Amino acid sequence: LRSDLAREAGCGQFVALYPRDKSTLLPRPISLCEVDRQEGTLRLLYRVAGSGTAEFATLRPGESVEILGVLGNGFPVGKAMSGGRAMLIGGGIGIPPLLQLAKELPCEKQILLGYRDNQCFLKEEMEAFGQVYVATEDGSLGTKEAQAIVPAVVEKIREFDGTVLFTRDTHGEDYLQTAEG
Repeated sequence: LRSDLAREAGCGQFVALYPRDKSTLLPRPISLCEVDRQEGTLRLLYRVAGSGTAEFATLRPGESVEILGVLGNGFPVGKAMSGGRAMLIGGGIGIPPLLQLAKELPCEKQILLGYRDNQCFLKEEMEAFGQVYVATEDGSLGTKEAQAIVPAVVEKIREFDGTVLFTRDTHGEDYLQTAEG
């Protein structure tokens, strides 16, 4: 998506896209997956879940869409020290904003990703930026069964000796834990 908003966008922020169909009144909040400030582009990754996102999926290059944003505070990238370690945790719609975060963090990264099944979007791209661990609800990859995912993640957190823990839950809520508490 080409937009001047890319110049001011940061990792962990989002935009709200307005469908053209006015019967779908509210804009759809979509996290920024990647930001290219030089090219002035934003990469948005979303799942078609209703009429609004279905409309966005039909857009072609050159077509326009009404955007509200950039919104949200973004991730506090400055909390990660160069040469330190950070853990990034996301599942479902919490995964896309972690890609830009992984690119911008100036440290070693462990990345824990949770999926419903073996359709592991962005996994290969994330592997370029850190050690990736995967858990799937159906057990097709990584940790088996939904009830085993949380204990597996908790175990990785216990093993973690870095300074910053970044997470985004399935509702888009961010949590940050630093070594200072």
